[in-house]
Amino acid sequence: MRRKDREMSREFGIEVIDRADYGVVSMIDENNEPYGIPLSIVRDENSLYFHSALDGKKVKIFEKSSVVSVVFVGQVNVPDIFSKEELTEMENDKSKVGELISKVFTTEYESAVAKGKIKLVEDEEEKLKAIKLICQKYTPTKMGCFNLAIESGLQMFNIYKIEIDEIKAKRKKYDINGEEMKWGRME
Repeated sequence: MRRKDREMSREFGIEVIDRADYGVVSMIDENNEPYGIPLSIVRDENSLYFHSALDGKKVKIFEKSSVVSVVFVGQVNVPDIFSKEELTEMENDKSKVGELISKVFTTEYESAVAKGKIKLVEDEEEKLKAIKLICQKYTPTKMGCFNLAIESGLQMFNIYKIEIDEIKAKRKKYDINGEEMKWGRME
């Protein structure tokens, strides 16, 4: 990671993964071209799970290559640190251009990148557990219908598991005084 001052802990990365609405799974296709696809992903311990159709481009890629990278983006915010008067003052003072670029024309963000090996889940008990976790994350108010839906539907899709080998997390965030919170600083 180039910006070590923005690197966060593995635990922070796990929090980003758990809060993220989706992850983008990236892989290399049969033509040695990059291929990425956004997916609904849930984490359980050191594993990531998602569901898939029984066939398609990613299924064919997974049959030939098991190495993937998954990007998760958490909160993103354009900071509003300066008053209108302070911004007007900055406009008229060329020595403030660095601060203008780094604190006005920027975004606060948090992200995590997980790398690992993917495999098709074939054990029916693990597959059921994974789809239940996915449904609890994305459709928690509909879980009363889960058993009926899954009774005949479990064979209609694949479940994939990514065993996480590495998580790298990064964040840019300002405190209430407009100072960037560097490595690991939470408040």
